[in-house]
Amino acid sequence: MTYNYPEGGPTADLLIEATGATLGEAFAQIALGMFNMMTPLEGLAEKEEFMVEAEGNDLESLLFNIMDEFLFVADVEFLVPKTCHVTVDHENLSAVGVCKGERFSATTHEVGIQIKAVTYHMMDIKETPDGWYVRMVFDT
Repeated sequence: MTYNYPEGGPTADLLIEATGATLGEAFAQIALGMFNMMTPLEGLAEKEEFMVEAEGNDLESLLFNIMDEFLFVADVEFLVPKTCHVTVDHENLSAVGVCKGERFSATTHEVGIQIKAVTYHMMDIKETPDGWYVRMVFDT
């Protein structure tokens, strides 16, 4: 499972691609890729555990909704995960993310880019012979 920042994304936005053996792993990698741009994950400790939950009408809306929940937790509670495990219930189109991290502080953490919103632009979710591939654009 991986995440990366491919070239060719929309100008002034953040494009993240992720893979995982399961869809939940790929979703978790998208979240970690987003948070890593907000503040480098290697500078975080696993001080607090927190959870996010989301539902959707299809896989795309489920991805959008859980990433929106992650962004909400970061914006309102200042929680940033160092590790994250996401479980996706394909039948009920729901997802739960359990994360360990800490509250962001500009005095102790490196400040990265600000993520304003999640988007459907260029979103792609597909099962591959090796697992799952997910691509998502964030508005910065």
